[in-house]
Amino acid sequence: MFVFIPVLLLWDHPIKFSLLYRSNNQLSGTVMIRDFVGISPTIGESSYIDDSAVVIGDVVIGNNCSVWPLTAIRGDVNIIRIGNNTNIQDGSVLHVSTVNPPITEGAELHVGDEVTVGHKVLLHGCRVGNQCLIGMGSIVMDDAVIEDQVMLGAGSLVPPRKRLESGFLYLGNPAKKIRPLTDSEKTDLVTAAAHYVLLKQRYWIEASYAAVHCLC
Repeated sequence: MFVFIPVLLLWDHPIKFSLLYRSNNQLSGTVMIRDFVGISPTIGESSYIDDSAVVIGDVVIGNNCSVWPLTAIRGDVNIIRIGNNTNIQDGSVLHVSTVNPPITEGAELHVGDEVTVGHKVLLHGCRVGNQCLIGMGSIVMDDAVIEDQVMLGAGSLVPPRKRLESGFLYLGNPAKKIRPLTDSEKTDLVTAAAHYVLLKQRYWIEASYAAVHCLC
């Protein structure tokens, strides 16, 4: 038989559950959003979380964000805050450092608005400003600060406590300032984020069709 679920109910829901065909005729929503020590993640309006991603604990994700397959966002020993219109791409890991006073205050993780985090990026207890691009496979370590409008090239390493100045391209291990961004590149930072806002809408449409016409 067919199970009909109103598309608008799914479209307006802040967490997009993938609804899959199953050989055992069961309809399954498998998004892994978990409490930790009684604290639940908060997912903003119209944000998309892929069903293979994991979001745990004290995590706040803003509006119109997207979290793609096999990503882990783990706010267990400190907080994670992600702004609006930001995308966290496939296989990325976002984590934090332990709060253990008086030895350490730990390191929170903050990611700004309109940020593109490429495939398999590691962000650990750092701060990323608005309209940044973190290239594929890059690592950003504890207490590092990436200011607004920075482009970090693929495979770069940003060491602990290093600050990357706004408006520049950085690249390497350790990351070094290469040159100022062109006006076109600054526009590209916004365009990249906007592309992923549109792309997650397409995923919503695909999953909505599956929900309306799911054979159980």
